[in-house]
Amino acid sequence: MTRKSLDTEQRENTGTQEALAGVLADVAHLDDVPPDSHFFDELGTDSLVMAHFCARVRKRGDLPDVSMRDVYRHPTIRGLSTLLDDGEPAPAPVAPVPGDRPPAVPVSEDRPPGSAPPLPGARPPGTAPPVPAPPLERRRQALCGALQLLCFVGYAFLLALVTARGYDWISAGAGLGDAYLRSVVFGAAALLVLCTLPVVAKWALVGRWKPRRIPVWSLAYVRFWLVKTLIRANPMVLSVGSPLYVLYLRALGARIGRGVTVLSRSVPVCTDLLAVGDRTVIRKDALFSCYRAHDAAIETGAVTLGRDVVVSEATVLDIGTSMGDGAQLGHASSLHRGQRVPDGEHWHGSPGQPTDADFLAVAPARCGAVRRAGHGAAQIAVALLVFAPLAVGCLDVLLSKAPQLTTLLEPGPAALADWVFYADLMLVTSVFFFGGIPVALVALAVVPRVLGRFVTPGRVYPLYGVHHAAHRTVALLTNRRFMTRLFGDSSAVVHYLRWIGYDLSTAEQTGSNFGTAVKHESPLLSSVGRGTMVADGLSLMNADYSSTSFRVSRTAVGAHNFLGNRIAYPSRGRTGDNCLLATKVMVPVHGPLRQDVGLLGSPSFEIPRSVARDSAFDALAEGNGLRRRLRAKNRHNAATMAWFLFTGWLYFFAVTLLYAGAADLYASWGVAALALANTALLPFTVLYHVLIERLVTAAHPLGPLFCSIYDVRFWRRERYWKVPSEAYLQVLNGTPFKSLVWRLLGVRIGTSVFDDGCSLTERTMVTLGDGCTLNAGSVVQCHSQEDGTFKSDTSRIGAGATLGVGALVHYGTTVGDGARLAADCFLMKGETVPDRGRWSGNPARPTAPEHRTQGDER
Repeated sequence: MTRKSLDTEQRENTGTQEALAGVLADVAHLDDVPPDSHFFDELGTDSLVMAHFCARVRKRGDLPDVSMRDVYRHPTIRGLSTLLDDGEPAPAPVAPVPGDRPPAVPVSEDRPPGSAPPLPGARPPGTAPPVPAPPLERRRQALCGALQLLCFVGYAFLLALVTARGYDWISAGAGLGDAYLRSVVFGAAALLVLCTLPVVAKWALVGRWKPRRIPVWSLAYVRFWLVKTLIRANPMVLSVGSPLYVLYLRALGARIGRGVTVLSRSVPVCTDLLAVGDRTVIRKDALFSCYRAHDAAIETGAVTLGRDVVVSEATVLDIGTSMGDGAQLGHASSLHRGQRVPDGEHWHGSPGQPTDADFLAVAPARCGAVRRAGHGAAQIAVALLVFAPLAVGCLDVLLSKAPQLTTLLEPGPAALADWVFYADLMLVTSVFFFGGIPVALVALAVVPRVLGRFVTPGRVYPLYGVHHAAHRTVALLTNRRFMTRLFGDSSAVVHYLRWIGYDLSTAEQTGSNFGTAVKHESPLLSSVGRGTMVADGLSLMNADYSSTSFRVSRTAVGAHNFLGNRIAYPSRGRTGDNCLLATKVMVPVHGPLRQDVGLLGSPSFEIPRSVARDSAFDALAEGNGLRRRLRAKNRHNAATMAWFLFTGWLYFFAVTLLYAGAADLYASWGVAALALANTALLPFTVLYHVLIERLVTAAHPLGPLFCSIYDVRFWRRERYWKVPSEAYLQVLNGTPFKSLVWRLLGVRIGTSVFDDGCSLTERTMVTLGDGCTLNAGSVVQCHSQEDGTFKSDTSRIGAGATLGVGALVHYGTTVGDGARLAADCFLMKGETVPDRGRWSGNPARPTAPEHRTQGDER
């Protein structure tokens, strides 16, 4: 290099440093920003301030784009300016795990060379979405909603007809034995009809799925929605993890080889586009629907998995992705459209990139066709010989043996006008609802400990045997969403988790040790260290699976950790004490043990364990005042739990009353009475929970917060998360009715918004622009908790923007008009995505156009 070129480069570096220092000084309100001062340790900034800094830099035309990953990699002005001037790619981690291969260039959502071709009818990359004509769009939306409503009413009448005819036939039986046999026959017929109806509807309405683009609200979309809804409402979905579920997918057109095990409850929709080779295992919480929503259209595409493939937990497989024979994808990872994992390679991260980590931690076992067939036959036998008679036949016997209950459940016209009937109904529903809680607690304490003796930690067992049945029973029984919602976000959750088997012997009570969503595969093998706090959505991976075997191991989280939202923690997790695990982080399973650091992203890299802003309220968690504040929080949380139980019982009472009235009218109206009750159930459920949510927030509306977890404003937010239910919203996914409900709940929402399954944690703090497209599994979360500090702010999604499958948008963010967030994207707090921007990754950063992704060519 000549002296002249060296001088020119130094001047350019100096100019970049000065420009970056000026922007940071303005954003952070600093008088001076030395080039070698650490952003977090010396200048006192935090991730929110640096996110605003990145957004301000991206608006400058004279500076290259900078992401939060760049900031963490090079936390000084001099290091950052050198990175930008040298033009290094952003995705490299701060502290690469020993043995990892060089990371792949981020996949472009625009078509890279060698990737899958665009779907028919797709727009050229980089162009803004067209602005729909509002009158035409509204007419299409109204017609689509009307057809979906007719489908719902028709299905309600079908269920009423089947139930009524079956119950009348069973009731005509002579004696207990005859009633039991009739229950078995009717259960078999009903199961056959309900299981084959989605298969018949799929082949009749769609035929074979092909890669295509379906505009939402169109007649073609109505067929897509109907098939999707029937497929996912099929009773066969309850057999996830068994050979019966694989047969169900094959009947729908999926090409699935021998010895395949699917543990994910996310049912693929476009099954003809799914190909899975022999001996492949797909673990729970994996998303591979073979479709996605984008720019107000459904795009279908293939997902191809070779032989002996491992798809780990909490992963996303976008359309147009494939994995070769023997390939592996790590947990909390994703493959974006056009990515292909070559034969035998191991990938992790979002988007995926090569690694040397091994995600198949258990040896195979003998599990042949005979064992699988026997397991499927046993499931069918239990359903027909046990559950069907209990659900149908035993009700007839109960009514015939209890005249007083017959009067209550089958009242005459005079009974409905008598207040005694309603008092008796309140008493019965109270006994069932509130009395069921202590019964469930006893079962949760006894059954797991008894069945746990059948499974030895560290030992490899074949699937579909006695040991596997015991393990699955414990997992299903102890992962009760009602219980964790009741006790979570309070001091009681520590006692509840200990009750079901967690090792929390050294836990320090904070009143917020765990959120309302904690799950596991074995509570007896789950332990959390002293002083550790968990925000929400923790999944402890106590079991490792192959396609033929499983093994349970202890999963231990270290002491004085803080775990953010939506973390899948493996039994081989390489984190120790005093770690911050950020939201959606990929917990490493190889390399050195991480301690006294923070981890962010997928693949994870090191960040500061904490910053000054997060320790602003540490003094409130110490000293004698903590006991007083904790007692006050416990009283407030106890009142919240009482609210939750009362509103749950009131809903149960109202639904029971609805069907008691239908039973009264059945003699004169026939099947129409039951059908009307089925039809009225959904609108009543929606209006009831909307009213409850409005009552909870009436006195204290939601708004931006920065406070301690011992502040009464945070306790009110906990009440908001616990009392109003949001489970009913899943029924409205993919319909225009969900936008209406969002508006009733306070969301600032535009027209023609398509929501295929998004979750809004604070509804009144979210703005959704016209024509937004929200994919299944996406989340807009307007809050964050780190240790004892709670932070919350508004989020805005611009017109025509798209949130990819499984994407998470944090608080204080803005997604510009026409912008796109890729699948499994994590947009960090304070970030601003410019109009028509294309962002991907965890954490999210701008996607470089026209880059080839490793694995595109094989």
